[in-house]
This record gives sequence, C-alpha cells and structure tokens, in this order.
Amino acid sequence: MNIKANVDKNAEHLLVKKILPGSEIEDRSLMRNSEKIVFCQADTSGIWIFLNPVWTEITEFTIVESIGKSFLNYIHFDDRQHNLYLLQILNQYQTKDYLHETRYLLKDGGYCWLELYFRVLLDREREIIGTSGTLREMKSHKADGNNKSEENRPSKFVEKIAFNSSRYQDELMEVQRFLLQREIAERKRIEAELEKLLSLQQATLESTADGILVVDSKGNITDFNQKFVQMWRIPESLIKSGNYRQALRVAIKQLENPRKYLATAKELYLQTDAQIHDVNDAILFKDGRTFERYSQPQRINGKIVGRVWSFRDVTAHNFAEAKIRYQAYHDLLTNLPNRALFNERLSETLIQAHQNGSKLAVCFLDLDRFQSINDTLGHAIGDQLLQSVAQRITKCLRSHDTIARWGGDEFTLLLPEISDAKNVACIQKQILAAFKAGFDIENHHLHISLSIGIALYPMHGEDTETLMKHADAALSRVKLQGRNNYQFYHSAINSQASELLILENSLHYALERQEFQVYYQPQVNINTGEISKMEALLRWQHPELGLVPAEKFIPLAEETGLIVPIGEWVLRTACTQNKAWQEALDLPLLTVAVNLSARQFQQPSLVNIVTQILSETKLKPQYLDLEITESVAMQNVALTKVILRELYNMGISISIDDFGTGYCSLSYLKYFPVHCLKIDKSFVLDLASDPHDAAITAAIVALAHGLNLTVVAEGVETEEQCNLLRVIECELVQGHLFSHPVSVEDATKLMRKCKYRRVTTSFLVA
Repeated sequence: MNIKANVDKNAEHLLVKKILPGSEIEDRSLMRNSEKIVFCQADTSGIWIFLNPVWTEITEFTIVESIGKSFLNYIHFDDRQHNLYLLQILNQYQTKDYLHETRYLLKDGGYCWLELYFRVLLDREREIIGTSGTLREMKSHKADGNNKSEENRPSKFVEKIAFNSSRYQDELMEVQRFLLQREIAERKRIEAELEKLLSLQQATLESTADGILVVDSKGNITDFNQKFVQMWRIPESLIKSGNYRQALRVAIKQLENPRKYLATAKELYLQTDAQIHDVNDAILFKDGRTFERYSQPQRINGKIVGRVWSFRDVTAHNFAEAKIRYQAYHDLLTNLPNRALFNERLSETLIQAHQNGSKLAVCFLDLDRFQSINDTLGHAIGDQLLQSVAQRITKCLRSHDTIARWGGDEFTLLLPEISDAKNVACIQKQILAAFKAGFDIENHHLHISLSIGIALYPMHGEDTETLMKHADAALSRVKLQGRNNYQFYHSAINSQASELLILENSLHYALERQEFQVYYQPQVNINTGEISKMEALLRWQHPELGLVPAEKFIPLAEETGLIVPIGEWVLRTACTQNKAWQEALDLPLLTVAVNLSARQFQQPSLVNIVTQILSETKLKPQYLDLEITESVAMQNVALTKVILRELYNMGISISIDDFGTGYCSLSYLKYFPVHCLKIDKSFVLDLASDPHDAAITAAIVALAHGLNLTVVAEGVETEEQCNLLRVIECELVQGHLFSHPVSVEDATKLMRKCKYRRVTTSFLVA
C-alpha cells in the first residue's frame, strides 16, 4: 500500500469512523472568503447558545429568536433523527468531532444544504459542556436549491468522504485554531463580564442601606457587607476568622428576646425553602433599636445552597411614625389627648359600659373669660396658663379617667365606672376648689375659674354624639347662670338652648336696631337720704320676647365679644345722661356708676375710650364711677394695677363690685387705687337673721374704713336691713327699698322729688 493510500486510509479511519459515511464531498476550503460560514455553539441538549450574524443571512431566522432553542427545530424533518444520533455520539464522547451535510430549514418555508462541522467542548475537569463548530453554505447545491430531487441527494445515513487528507487536515486545524481563539476570547469576555457583575454586586451590597448577610446550608458565613457589621456591631475580624459561634453570641447579647429569634433561625434551618417578610415581627434591641428582617433561600441551578438575610434599621422610621401617631392623637401644647383620641376612648368605654352594665360621665369644661387674658397678655402667657390648667385638672382625676383638650380653652373629661351622680359631683367640686388658688406665670398672678357641663350614661344618652351634645348644653347653662360652677344635663336645657340660640342671633343686631335701653338705680346716702349716684343698668327690649333679663343676655354678650361695643354704648349713654341731669336738675355733684365687663376692662384701648367719651359728653371725670367685679380685678393683678392707676389719675372713681363673693386677697386690695367697696347682696339678704352675714358685713365695712374707702350695700329691701347697715356705719345703700332700676323718665322724676326732700321708704318706686 503506497503513502497516498495510507494517508487516505488514516483519514478515512479518522473521519469516516467519527463522521458517519456519506456521499462524495467535493474537496474545498472551509475558510474561503467568498463562502458564508456560521459559527455556533450549543449546550449538551443541543440548545443554541451562540450564533453569528451569518446565520440570519442564510436562514433569515434572527439570532434573538433562535438562541435558546434546539438546533433540531431548524433541521429538515427527514434529517432530524440522523442529526440527533450524531449529537448523542458526541455527548457520549464516542467521537471528538464530525463532519457531514444536512438540510436546514429557511424562514420562508424552504430549506438549504449546509456542511456541518462540530466538536465537543470540555471544561477544566474534562467534562463535556456542549459542542461548537461551523455551518457552511454549500454553493454546489444552491443552484438547484429546494428543487433537488431526493434521488440526487446523498442517502440519509451513508456518506462517502473523498478528499485530500493533508489539505483537509490543514484546513481543519485552521478552523480549530480559529474556534480555539474565539473560545479564548469568549472566555475572556465572560470573565470580564463576570468580574464586572461581581464588582457591581459588591458595589450594590455596599451602597444599600440594609445590612446583608449570606450563609451557606451549614450556617457558615459566605458573604456580608459593611452595613451589616456596623448595624450588628460585630468585629469584622471575628467574622473573617471563621469563629461564627462567637459572632452569634455577640449578636444575641444585644437582643431583648434572643430565644425568640434563635427559634426562628432554627425553624428556617429546618425549612430551607421558607421566606420571612413580616414587618410586624421586627428584631428589638435592648438599647431601643429596631431592625426589620427579610430572608429567603439562595438557589443555584434550582438547588438551595444557603440563605440570604437582609436587615433594615427602622428605629428612626418607627420613632417618626410613633411621633406622627402621637401628634395625630394628642394636643401638642398640653400633651393631653385631643378630640380624636377622646372620641375613640369614649366609643370604646361605651361598649364596655354596655357590656358590663356600668355608668360613665362625660364632662365639658370651659375656662371662664380666658379670651380676655389671651387678648391682654398675649398667646404666650395664655398657652402657659392652659398648660398649668391641664396639670391642675389632671391632679384631681383618678388614674383611669381621661382628660382631653377639646380645642381653644375647652377641655373634656371621661369618667368611667362611676357609682352615681354624687360620685361625679365630688370630682367636679375638687376641680373647682383647685382653681381657687391663682396661677403665677411670668410675674403675673392670674385667677381663672371653670364652668363644667355633665352628661351621664345611660341616663342622658347612650352614644358618643348624644352625650357630647348634652354635656355641651349643660355647659352653656352654667355660663348663663354666672359661671364658676357645674351643671348636670336635664331635658329642660334643650328648650332653654333653643331660646339662647334665638337670643344670640338677635343680639348681633340689637345695638344697630336700637333695642337696648339704659335703666338707672339710685345709690342713697343712708344718713341724709340724698341720691349720691345713679347706677346705669342695661336692659334689652326684644321685639318678640319682650324685656330680656340682663342675667340672660349679658353672659351671651360676654362670650361672643359683643359686650365691648355694647358696653361702650352704655358708657357713652350714661355719661351723656348724667351731664344732662346735672344741668337740667341743677345737680352738679351727681355721679353716674357704670359697670365694666371683663372683656371691656382688659381692652388695651379702655383708657382712651373713656377719655374720648368724657371729652365728647363734657362730663368731668370725678362724676364718673367705674365698677369692676372682684373676679375681674383678680384675673390679672398686675394689669389691674396699671389700668386702675391710669383711671385713678384721671380723677375717675373706682368701685369693687360684689365684694366678698370672689377670691380677692386683702393683701392686694391695699395696692388697688379704688374709692369704694360694694357689699354683695348675698350678705345683705340675711343680714337681720344670720349673725355670720352680719359679722362679715361689719368686717367689710371696718376694712373699707380702715383703707379710707366708701362702702355701698347692695340689695337692701327692708327697713331692718337699712337700720343694721346704719349701725355699722355703711354710708350708701342701694336696693328695692328705695327704687327698682327705672327708665330715664322715671329716674328723672325720682331725682326731681329728691331735690326737695330725702328719699325714704315712702318714695319706693316699683
């Protein structure tokens, strides 16, 4: 056998054995530039994992739609079994490569002949990981293309190889070198991509605000970021040393309930596919920190190889949320529950009371004349007063009671589990008593009182809205009755409330409609019977309701602020009338007394208004007597001193009205520039029958004289009272014994008579 025969035989042994026999293949170059060659790779299942663009040029199938699909999908149906058999031979490593021709489908429905060369791909452990090779377009078949008859093509399984073995081997080596270079380049590209991905992964781990921990299936730490180390305060060197037990001890020592979290970790170890994502099951630390935890298994090729933990520090977030919740349900000034929280607690308490058959009380509290303090001294002082008020009320309550700031100067109380109304009344009395002492705020000694309305469950209502409505109605009733007291709701209050609503609406227009009138009541010298002063008293002639008593509409005017313009009108009217009497009746020494409300007295412009009115009416200041109650005087002692001093310096006479009924401190009285004390009618009423009233009245008179003050006794109705007052040397008396409050006409007639003879009981005007 010659050399050529030996080479051919070796080539046939090399290729024919490894490449199934076939028809004659023309000898041609595999790498000719004019030919189209597809470079490709597939995994062990025959799934395309790489194709170059020539694939699309030949078959018109895009690379995107082909990658990830089996190469068998693109082979002619009649050739598929043969190609599958060849793939199996490669995968079983019965041959390293093979070369043969087969038909590939085109996208337009036809097919083309391609020459295939494939070889096995091995990893570093010499394990088969796929195949790579070339698909070369065969121009010899291109002319007849799809029209090539079955009999003219090679048989399915028998192919005869005829080629120049040396040349073929050279070209084959050239292709192998090319494929090797491409594989090396691809590996470098993959390694670069992998390095890039690892770098991105590490950067992502380090840039996240969460602490990340990765452990394998045996519990060993395989990865972590710096945030994890910082959050858990575990030395990084301890983790890198591999002493995971000690690292775990450092971690669990910081926890509030370590057993709970260790149990969870053990459960996850047993249930490897379990996940944790429960924001309500956070990790609590002894130092107050809170971590949310997330955990899921780590999988590679579908197999669980470990677990990834993510920890998020939500301490600040939870604190902010708690702060927002607190602010939503609490008053920021007093730190008391607000209206929303009060209603919520009331609803819950009503359910409990209904279930166990208990009683409860709802109370509305309002600070009397707080607005005047706020307007006069400013909101800063007002806010501090509200804070002090809240603290003082709280001290009077039981531990399970609720006090809330309803808004402005209003507070609400929820008193659960009460035995009866007496139980509630006892608490209210304690609160009212606590307010007898003043409040010292920034060099101001302030006195303020409370009005309280009460509704009881189930007597006055069985739901939140009804109880609150009835407590508010009871509060309004207290205000109309003089304030500084408490009142239980009763059914008659509703009708009274309707009347009050009508009065309040009408009050806004009464002044401009000239419905107000000023009545006058004389103050008589007890020794001479002469009229020294005429006190101006406001009356309202309502067009529908008739003459409205002052005790009904004055509190409304005070509350709405209408008392300021109304009071100014009364002052101007009284001064004008007194000047007219002085001139018409030749009574140059006649004085007129006018009451100032709390709001009027604390108006910054009060002194200017009085000065202007005196100027307009031409009444001399010494013939004007301004009366303020003891309670008004004590609301703000420092302010009272300033205002009274200015009025006193003008020559205006100052009287303290209703003396003895408030909480006036005698130590302050000596500093007030006043001229007269008016003894409240409550002491005069039982003067003849009650020795205590007689003693108190005598003491007041003696006190006044000791301070060089004049004394006026109000509410004198009998000769006996008058005689007793004369005995204790009270100078002036006022009451029905001498005259009721009368109109201007009747007052004029009364003074005409008094000009010629003393006022006695026979001159009583009904």
